[in-house]
Amino acid sequence: MVALKAVSRTQGANAQIKSGELGPQGFELQFEEWPVLVKAFRAMVREQAFDVAEMALTTYICARQHGVPIIGIPVFLLRGFHHDKISVLADGPIQRPEDLNGTAIGVNRGYTVTTGVWARTLLDRLGVNLESVSWQRSGDEHVEAYRPPANVTNIPDSETLEAMLLDGRLSAVAGMAPDEFESGRMRSLIENPEHQAIAAVETEGFYPINHLIVLKESVVAQYPDLPNALFDCFVEQKQRYLSDLSTRDSADFDETDQRNLTLLARGIDPLPYGVEPNLQVLNALIQSGLRQHILKPTSGWHDYFVASTLNQVG
Repeated sequence: MVALKAVSRTQGANAQIKSGELGPQGFELQFEEWPVLVKAFRAMVREQAFDVAEMALTTYICARQHGVPIIGIPVFLLRGFHHDKISVLADGPIQRPEDLNGTAIGVNRGYTVTTGVWARTLLDRLGVNLESVSWQRSGDEHVEAYRPPANVTNIPDSETLEAMLLDGRLSAVAGMAPDEFESGRMRSLIENPEHQAIAAVETEGFYPINHLIVLKESVVAQYPDLPNALFDCFVEQKQRYLSDLSTRDSADFDETDQRNLTLLARGIDPLPYGVEPNLQVLNALIQSGLRQHILKPTSGWHDYFVASTLNQVG
């Protein structure tokens, strides 16, 4: 049995893998617990600190495009609705998306953070000219080699996004929901965000991916059977988890569980694994990443996923 160092936040789609009840055949995943998972993303990008890691999708693609020796498998462990992640003052002047053109908008953490990327994708879809906006971020980037465009700057160290939104220096914050602010004075720019998000999934297949599983390239080279063993393991875990959702007490559900059950009830797979079922949303991310000056054009997804997993679906 080959022991591998791993990191992933405990959730329904990996709980039995983390407990050791399930595992990739021939391998033992030894998980470290990182209370702040984004710090583990940074450790993986900057130091390749793990053999197997959960990672934010945009961070991974950006890292891969800058030569970081990690590679993904198409296990998309976490997805999300982001229609609520554009916050404005409840009693402020911003009423419609087009009101944001030419203004300053806060960016939660780094400019390449996946939630913020998807929030700006929504603004783009709603007609906001992203180039006209001054994007003011509250943190730096996981990928040190990445350089943001000229209209991205940092807020002062002594400031917070909330304070700047409250006093009008920012017109909105992308990447944070209203309930993440302490003042209670924010609202979602998009009305009925969950309804709008579900409608986007049902009518367009627009269901953003947040996180996937990545591996060190050197580990894949040493253990070529590992990527498929991991894929099969996560597929079995997914099937168990989704089957269990319909029988569990909903009082135990977290936000992700509830969203997954809502989609299941509509006949939608809430956790499609594999490149082919996700081509639409993957390509949408690349196209939006190009417009946001985060990602480069791709020649196909064979550059981003282990070759033996490209045709896997689960």
